[in-house]
Order: sequence, then C-alpha cells, then structure tokens
Amino acid sequence: MSAVLDTTLGPAVIGHLDAQLISARRLLDLVLRQGQAIRAQDVETVLARLGEIQGEMERRGALERDRARLLEQAGVALGIPAHAVTLQALTSLMGPADGTHAWERSAELRGLLAEIAREHGTNRALMRQELSFLDHLTRLMNPEHADTGYRPPAEAGAAVPTTTPTVQLRTLDLSA
Repeated sequence: MSAVLDTTLGPAVIGHLDAQLISARRLLDLVLRQGQAIRAQDVETVLARLGEIQGEMERRGALERDRARLLEQAGVALGIPAHAVTLQALTSLMGPADGTHAWERSAELRGLLAEIAREHGTNRALMRQELSFLDHLTRLMNPEHADTGYRPPAEAGAAVPTTTPTVQLRTLDLSA
C-alpha cells in the first residue's frame, strides 16, 4: 500500500483530535461533578449534571460525524474501507510531525475516555446504592404497600406476599 502524503489531512486530523480532547475533558469534568453531587445526595445538581452530560453527548455526535468523514477520506487515499483505517495507516498519509502529534493526542484521548468510563461506572453504582436505600426506607415506612415496583430483576417475576407483617415504627421515641 503506497500512501501519498496529504498535506490537508494532518492538520484536519490534529484539529479533530483537539476538539475530541476538549469535549472529553468537559465530559470528564461533568461526570466527576455528578459523582460529587451523588455523594452529597444533591438531587437537583445530579439532575443538572445529567442534562449537561446529555448535551455534551449530543455535541460528541457531531464529532463522530467528522471522524467518519476523515476516515472515509483516508480510506479513499489508502484504497481501503473507512472502517479498516487504523491510526498507523492514517498517520502514513501525514508528515512526520503531524503523525507524532496525532499519536500523542490519540493516546491522551484513549486515556480520558477510559477515565470517563470508570467514573461513569462508579456513578451508576452509587446511584443504584442510593436508590436501593431509598427503596428500603420506603418499605420500612409503609409495609402495607411494600410492593413499590422496585425489586431486583431476579425478583421481578416473583409473587408478592399476600400477608404483611405488622410493624410499629417510631420516628422519635419519647417514652422513658
């Protein structure tokens, strides 16, 4: 495969990777701040961060379209389909300096995306834990209506008990 240097591709790829990095940093910041809000049990902030994360994900959709266009352009130059273009093949179409910059930015982007995935997984686990605790409290406060619809998936098809134990709850026990 003899690749011809494309003087416009290098700067376009570098620019695209820079835009991806900016977006990934913004997304990581939002996910980290959402995690702080979850830990603080600040529902309004959790929801606000969720909206911001969704907005950033929509902007990333445009970046993905740009990425697909760049891969298509590189694929044509290399004589291979866009989905088969690797970073190594892509940098073979660039000058050495642009190729080095592309490798560096790509490595940084992969690291950021891995960190975002880890933090998002942690946030999901924290939310599950908070919702389970809320479900537990709801059941304790109103045992007659214990079937709130929030059950682990394994129990979702299980029959609901027909008898409910009588529980006397005291929120403030003033008897001495």
